[in-house]
Amino acid sequence: MVKITDVARHAGVSPSTVSYALSGKRPISEATRRRVEESIRRLGYRPHAGARALASSRSNVLALVVPLRAGIHVPVVMQFAVSVVTAARLHDHDVLLLTQEEGEEGLRRVADTALVDALIVMDVQLHDPRLPLLRALDRPSVLIGFPAAPDGLTCIDLDFKAAGELCVERLAGLGHRVVALVGSPPEVYVRGTAFAQRVVQGFTAAADRNGLASSVRPCAASPAAARRMAEQLLREQPALTGVVVHNEPVLEPLIDAFEQLGLRVPEDLSVTAICPDELAESLRVPVTSIAIPSAEVGARAVDLLMGKLDGTPCPEATLLTPRLTERASTAPARGIPGGGKAR
Repeated sequence: MVKITDVARHAGVSPSTVSYALSGKRPISEATRRRVEESIRRLGYRPHAGARALASSRSNVLALVVPLRAGIHVPVVMQFAVSVVTAARLHDHDVLLLTQEEGEEGLRRVADTALVDALIVMDVQLHDPRLPLLRALDRPSVLIGFPAAPDGLTCIDLDFKAAGELCVERLAGLGHRVVALVGSPPEVYVRGTAFAQRVVQGFTAAADRNGLASSVRPCAASPAAARRMAEQLLREQPALTGVVVHNEPVLEPLIDAFEQLGLRVPEDLSVTAICPDELAESLRVPVTSIAIPSAEVGARAVDLLMGKLDGTPCPEATLLTPRLTERASTAPARGIPGGGKAR
């Protein structure tokens, strides 16, 4: 292992000079600093984490707060977590993953111990009880998600309201007049989870604007629930020809259930979804979808947090524009030129 004395010998300076170059605690000449930095680069020296923390008063650790609550689709959550960890390493930071549902108590425990320099908070609720504490903490934070009142907070996410609207606008443009949203599990809405609620807002607003008959139905994340949902929708909306799905685990079982009930996708029923691209592309009928940009959101959340740690002004709100990718699951409604056959 390369030591600070090896760097000092290679640069022709004392070990204390190398320490000052790393910590900035005492002024050294620019030429000496460059010589030390070149020796560090050539030898591959990495300061001990504890020494760096003492020198900078930082731990170089970020907390990612992502309580794994009921109804959360863990594979998508982990995509966000991986993107945060990857981006943090580019900034020479590690990530402490907090998955327990501890609310304010858990945040305060972590913040009070100086284990972390800053926090990224996920699974944000519209009226999240953690917000007053986040506003009061002496450590910066970034929320992946938008509460109802985001003032004084730094938030980033996909614009889920616009995503719900875009799915409906595409179906309306294809001539569909009766549509439904198959949403997240019921407990997600009971908690007031922000992204799920905003999809409902966008879906409803666009359906009303286009004069469509519509319904919103939460759905448990199981194939049996998907089958029951397909039966319920066709019983309640027999003229249904367009469905938006915001519930990754039921997307494929729901399509299978509709087809078992006599509706072909897309000839009789058009399906759009808000889900990761890899899921939409992998199904027997590739689904027209709006991607969940987990890699971009995670990386930009870390960049925002690094800016806050460095005292750089940051935007309070960052909403990523949704993009819809056409695939084989959508077609003009029956009765529209090129549309499917009547039932």
